[in-house]
Amino acid sequence: MARNYSHDELVQRVKSPGWKLKAEQPATGTLEELLRLGHQRKKKGEHPGLIEEIDTRAELDLLQIEKLWLYLGLPL
Repeated sequence: MARNYSHDELVQRVKSPGWKLKAEQPATGTLEELLRLGHQRKKKGEHPGLIEEIDTRAELDLLQIEKLWLYLGLPL
C-alpha cells in the first residue's frame, strides 16, 4: 500500500533520490528532478505523469505535485 506524505514531509524529501516518474517516458531521480520534468510536460499540454517513491511506493496526487511546484517557484 502506498504511503501518503504530508506536504511538509514531501518538502523535506525534495532533494532525496529514489523517486520514479510514471509517464510515456519514465524517469528516475530526485523528487525535485521529477517535479521539474512533470512541470515541463504540463507546460507542453501533456499529462505531468505520476510520481512514486521507489522504496515505500508513496504516490503523489496532482494536488500534492502542484503544491510542490509552487514550493520550487514553478508557475502553475
